[in-house]
Amino acid sequence: MQHYQAKSLDTKHFELTQADAPVGALEYESWFSFKAEIMLANHRHYAVRPKGFWGTTIEVKDQQKQVLLDFKMNWKGQILIRTHFGGTEDFYILKHKGLLNSSFILLHGEETELLSIVPDYKWTKLSIDYQLGASEAFERLAHKELLLLTTIHCANYYLTMLTAAAA
Repeated sequence: MQHYQAKSLDTKHFELTQADAPVGALEYESWFSFKAEIMLANHRHYAVRPKGFWGTTIEVKDQQKQVLLDFKMNWKGQILIRTHFGGTEDFYILKHKGLLNSSFILLHGEETELLSIVPDYKWTKLSIDYQLGASEAFERLAHKELLLLTTIHCANYYLTMLTAAAA
């Protein structure tokens, strides 16, 4: 299993590393915004934007404005991720586990666990860091870095929706 760390620099900036080597970054336009930019260590940039009037589906586009993946929350409280890499569609599910000891898992289909995401709340800074554990199957994915940063965005999206529902 490979381990990654997503460190929140403030409420809008996350840096993803593996063994202290940079993997990429996630930067939000503003606090509680779904609009963001993903920058990979190889200097590729991706735009993360809500789609449609209600903005319930979020798309990730490359610099040519091609949709590479999108995600939305279903009625079960899961986030459904659909990828479009190389013209082939694939599906993933991000599930929230636990209430007090909350964490997330990323599944391929409904059975193969690829990634575990454990939030570490920094109450004094009002931020969240994440510890991620990736399976060997996840490590073999061609676009794993983009999927890692998108999954962090999904976890933030889920926690934002949870906070809004509780308010």
